[in-house]
Amino acid sequence: MINQTILKEFILVGFSAYPLLETSLFVVFFCLYIVTLVGNLAIMGLTWVDRSLHTPMYFFLSALSFSETCYTLTIIPKMLVDLLGKDSRISVTGCGLQMCFFLGLGGTNCIILTLMGYDRYLAICNPLRYPLLMTNVACGQLVASAWIGGFFISLIETTLIFRVSFCIPNLIRHFFCHMRAVLRLSCTDSNFTEFIVTLMSVSGLLGTFLLILLTYVFIISSVLKIPSAEGKQKAFSTCASHLTVVIIHFGFASVVYMKPENSGGDDTLIAVPYTVITPFLSPIIFTLRNKDMKNAFRKIVRKTVVLKNNHQL
Repeated sequence: MINQTILKEFILVGFSAYPLLETSLFVVFFCLYIVTLVGNLAIMGLTWVDRSLHTPMYFFLSALSFSETCYTLTIIPKMLVDLLGKDSRISVTGCGLQMCFFLGLGGTNCIILTLMGYDRYLAICNPLRYPLLMTNVACGQLVASAWIGGFFISLIETTLIFRVSFCIPNLIRHFFCHMRAVLRLSCTDSNFTEFIVTLMSVSGLLGTFLLILLTYVFIISSVLKIPSAEGKQKAFSTCASHLTVVIIHFGFASVVYMKPENSGGDDTLIAVPYTVITPFLSPIIFTLRNKDMKNAFRKIVRKTVVLKNNHQL
């Protein structure tokens, strides 16, 4: 047995169990990653440039896009390099940092999604008090609290995991430093540590999801009281994209974090929807189903065409 202080690096097994698919997986994941980056950067850029989008709802959306961009940067570039067979090694320190940022940004995403639900709740259920409650300062403080909360839990979990001793073979059977995959390399009994870390992750997921569910109970009850069908449709349309992303995000996350240890299945494949597909779908859903975002994009395109034509003249 080799202690954690002696062990210098881990080897990420990743998708090496599917050698014939590695090239195809690289192409697919690379394309998804580019679309994810472009989508999130477009949301942040449009929200910054178009003054009509300078509202709390789009402030939270741009904050979510920034957090998800950082989230994907933590995992996907390293995974793509490993798929090309360049270097699947990762230092113990690098593994700890990757885990910390992955858990922290994942928690931040959950909290920001909860804040987006709270924002819609205030806008629909308390429209008169909404401008007083959701000021620029309040929105900034809420987003800052999301980052602090996400990384506070992440630091505790990562510290608990990397206090154990690790043994050779130092093969992490995953494409990133997932907490369960790392804990399986422990030389000592890590069941208690895994229980505490899993409990914290599941509590965070369930807690934020239940808060979002509660806000939508109040939202639906308020919308049903609106007399006109047009008013009901408009109210529901402002929540449709957010609710869709919430279902996808928490649905895939629950499969990863609430799956029993001995339930079978390849953890590497199970984690793909949560780490790759969810960040890919999120900006697409928020842009394609949002009239304000599409109008802002059209305005930017028209301005660009006009400036180009004037320059040519």
